[in-house]
Amino acid sequence: MSLPVHLVPDLAGVAPGRTVLVEGDEAHHAVAVRRMRVGEQLQLTEGRGTVVTGEVAETGKRRLLVRALEVRTEPEPQPRLVVVQALPKGDRGELAVEVLTEVGVAEVVPWAAARSVAVWRGERVAKGLARWRATAREAAKQARRPWHPQVADLATTEDVLARVAAATLALVLHEDATVGLAGLALPAEGEVLLVVGPEGGLAEAELAALRDAGAQVVRLGAEVLRTSTAGLAAAAALLARTPRWGAAGEPLP
Repeated sequence: MSLPVHLVPDLAGVAPGRTVLVEGDEAHHAVAVRRMRVGEQLQLTEGRGTVVTGEVAETGKRRLLVRALEVRTEPEPQPRLVVVQALPKGDRGELAVEVLTEVGVAEVVPWAAARSVAVWRGERVAKGLARWRATAREAAKQARRPWHPQVADLATTEDVLARVAAATLALVLHEDATVGLAGLALPAEGEVLLVVGPEGGLAEAELAALRDAGAQVVRLGAEVLRTSTAGLAAAAALLARTPRWGAAGEPLP
């Protein structure tokens, strides 16, 4: 069974034998919820590739001291998969962020698409981003990810078009597309950007603008998925064709 993972702000300079102080909510969760005791092992990460395997040296109220046993740093997985997620209604946004984080997406970009049912304005922007970022943080720990995904600021269509133009490969999911994911050539490195539209579908003007910016329009299959799950299905289909999901680092056939 894999060790529990806790997030800390910084692990710079940590080496075997040194101690790391964990405070606040993370320490409370380890001590009061998981009931970690002195001598038990766990892992710490700052979400930027460094993982410390250590043992609990001391516990206290909202305080945990961990002695490092092993320190490793992993490179960011390539290609870097970014999902532009049109705002879904209700709590489906958090569901999308959770499953995209678990599957290995590097960044989620919330998008105020023309036909998005949900609308973030004023205080709802900060509250929505806070919920999405908290969801990504907890899902990354649950998935034992050394690299935690980013949740970008709320994007306009103009912002998304700029991201499309800068990406190594940009894809847009659309039910009327004639090209499937299976035949695509994926880059070994760089950024693969995947655009997922809202419940009401992409507006014609948005679709045309995305094409003009350099995106390829693709489909998953005959079924029409919800916006909160379409990104997961497409991300899994793409990652399965990269070395990231190959056995022992080798690509799948």
